[in-house]
Amino acid sequence: MVSQSKIKYTIVLVPFPFDDFSSVKVRPAVCLTRSIGDFEHVVIAFISSVIPEELESTDILVKKNSDLWKGTGLHIDSVIRLHKLVSIPKSLFKRKLGELNSELEERIKNKLNQLFEIQ
Repeated sequence: MVSQSKIKYTIVLVPFPFDDFSSVKVRPAVCLTRSIGDFEHVVIAFISSVIPEELESTDILVKKNSDLWKGTGLHIDSVIRLHKLVSIPKSLFKRKLGELNSELEERIKNKLNQLFEIQ
């Protein structure tokens, strides 16, 4: 599974809820925190292979065979949707897909600062 020492910026398969919480679908997500508290919750961001025509300002496009894509474990072009966040227990992780490289980590940090208006 995913070790505690390297959970942040890891891509995992998890059951992610639909927008209306009617159901869940197993999909990739990026871990944005280490596990927190007794129940080992982790804040994750949704990753989708459905690329919207217009990206949100908080989206990060990860194209296959690009420098950002290497090591992620993703199989096709994907978009990290940083405005779609949820906290789930680490026990729900199905498996690890890969890890982010330092350039992608930096982009995520910058986008999160923008999203939460952190100065």
